[in-house]
Amino acid sequence: MGGASAGIGRAVAIELAALGAHVTLMARTESALRDAVAQLDHSMGQQHQYLVVDFRDGQGLSEAVSGLLARQPVHILVNNTGGPPGGPITEASPEAFLSTYHNHLICNQLLAQLVLPGMKSAGYGRIVNIISTSVKEPLDNLGVSNTTRWAVAGWAKTWANEVARWGITVNNVLPGFTRTGRLSEIVEKRAATSSQTVEMVEEMFKNAVPARRFAEPREIAAAVAFLASPAAGYINGINLPVDGGRTKSL
Repeated sequence: MGGASAGIGRAVAIELAALGAHVTLMARTESALRDAVAQLDHSMGQQHQYLVVDFRDGQGLSEAVSGLLARQPVHILVNNTGGPPGGPITEASPEAFLSTYHNHLICNQLLAQLVLPGMKSAGYGRIVNIISTSVKEPLDNLGVSNTTRWAVAGWAKTWANEVARWGITVNNVLPGFTRTGRLSEIVEKRAATSSQTVEMVEEMFKNAVPARRFAEPREIAAAVAFLASPAAGYINGINLPVDGGRTKSL
């Protein structure tokens, strides 16, 4: 479980643990990972653990996950990484694209290749990528993110087509406005560059959602958990928006 120390990643870890999974959390900050592991349900005898990794270091990530796989297989991989800073695409540097592409698509590829042999051997695997509704509709002032999310969606669909024969599915969850630190940053930046208050920006965002509210991280986690379950065995290669109806495209 990537990006598991906070926000959606932590919520997914909590949900999977509550359903009986043995969860391995990954993030950069060990103290936050320790706190997150302490929140997980152990009532079914699970043995949860964490890996301190930095997705900017592909070699270190590969070594850490390879060490984990030497001890145990992984049947569910949830790819989740913090988004890049916002801003118009016309002002984005090539370096911003390269680093974001690496942290999202390249690391997804590395992790999926590492866990694939164990999933094939088990005849069961679930890869769930937490992306964004920008896969359906680009979001204003998130140029680098929009571009990279589409690349990840194309990557996931291609993987889904190739690995389904082994009982492995690959799907994407597309969160809408979700009450996380990332959303707070976006709201605060919008307020700082306009004449609006934070409260006014939040109200504007909520009014763009038919449900008239933000999602809670646990609601995104519920969708991830379903796609990771045996019940979702014939759902493969899809983009699932969890956005309160905000996305206008089908």
